[in-house]
Amino acid sequence: MAKFNIISQFLKDFSFENPNVPELFFKQDNTQAKLEINLDIQIKGSENNLFLVDLITKVHSKLDANDKTVFLIESTYSGLVQMEEEKDEEAKRRTLLIDVPTLLFPAVRALITRVTSESGMAPFAMQPVDFAQLYAQRNAKKEAQADSAK
Repeated sequence: MAKFNIISQFLKDFSFENPNVPELFFKQDNTQAKLEINLDIQIKGSENNLFLVDLITKVHSKLDANDKTVFLIESTYSGLVQMEEEKDEEAKRRTLLIDVPTLLFPAVRALITRVTSESGMAPFAMQPVDFAQLYAQRNAKKEAQADSAK
């Protein structure tokens, strides 16, 4: 792991949609909602080993029966990171794609829980995310694509 400091972390963009209220409050059916959760990490580097790490989260809750949206949340939560000089590119990449998002995620999780609670819906608390596992899956997928392209 490369040594780094998070200089600042901040909410860069946030959108919450609850398009079918109050209709959903009046229905008393037992239709289950399905959740689609997508996470992405984007890194922008600059001079002096400063990096901007964006943790992009999309949570879409839909009713199974009719695909009607319960809520849609899109957020970009960012961290400005100062990294010590690191020659090992893999260590740098792992730090920016695993360690930094792991530290940013609790703020995103708390924000989503609070917003869903304030919307009148049951609070939605995202499960913890294993960013090391996501990194490994991403690399395996890239390797499989590279192998199939040969």
